Amino acid sequence: MRIRLTKNELLEHVKNILLVICGTLVLSFGTSVFILPFDLVTGGVSGISIVINKLIPIEFITIDLIITVLTWMLFLLGLIFLGRSFAAKTLISTIIYPIGIFLFSNLASPDFLGGFFYLRSYPNTDVALILATLMGGSAVGAGCAITFIGGGSTGGVDVLSFIICKIFKRAKSSVVFFLIDTTIIVCGMFVIGNFVLTLLGVISAFVSALMIEKVFIGSSKSFIAQIITDKYEQINKEIIEKVGRGSTVINIIGGYSGQPKKMIMVSFTVNQYAEIMNIIHKNDKTAFVTIHQAHEISGEGWTS
Repeated sequence: MRIRLTKNELLEHVKNILLVICGTLVLSFGTSVFILPFDLVTGGVSGISIVINKLIPIEFITIDLIITVLTWMLFLLGLIFLGRSFAAKTLISTIIYPIGIFLFSNLASPDFLGGFFYLRSYPNTDVALILATLMGGSAVGAGCAITFIGGGSTGGVDVLSFIICKIFKRAKSSVVFFLIDTTIIVCGMFVIGNFVLTLLGVISAFVSALMIEKVFIGSSKSFIAQIITDKYEQINKEIIEKVGRGSTVINIIGGYSGQPKKMIMVSFTVNQYAEIMNIIHKNDKTAFVTIHQAHEISGEGWTS
């Protein structure tokens, strides 16, 4: 049966594809211009490629070739062990990332525009190295975040993490991610033999993680509050009338007391934060309030 997409659905798909392409290009730009020229091992495919390139110093085996081979090998592993659904999410990045690395590596050469993007040629190499560390981490993190927003995945060594978690059910993905990247960084330290570069690689990876947090999660200005209170009727009424936000009243049972209680759940923007808290404190100073930042809220009054 042929599924026809509406105009809005088609535009949404196009937008997501463009986001994945844009994010992957930003990722490859940051890697090529800032990370690779200084041999900053920050983990991931680029880190493995730097280590392999140092271990096998053969002229025709370039870093961009190693990255291409590794990217496609990991994609095929993902297809075999994780299925077509996962592979479909990483396909665009798998195609664009090696192409971007190749193009931007030429951009960051001493022959292009008189070496304008070739930071290693700058007189003050220490400043250039620090800038490469910070800018590289920022670009890599922003690129990954934009790709995630588009519903895609950058693949890479994440594939290994997901495969390990699939085999060992009790393994936590976050721990496995950390162990793999740590192993890559430690290998880079011994192969390159420069402790300062290792530390800068760790800093760059940290900056990348912060950028992902800021762009992908921290960009949201929406919150969800869960309010457990005996004065739920008055608080709920004022939230609806004064703040203009709908709410949900949920029947709950206290885990310690075993007594039935009411919980108000309401979504609101950062500009309404103070007003919500004032209403709660004015009516019930003993109310138990939990507030979470929301990545996205869809529905009436929010995004479509």
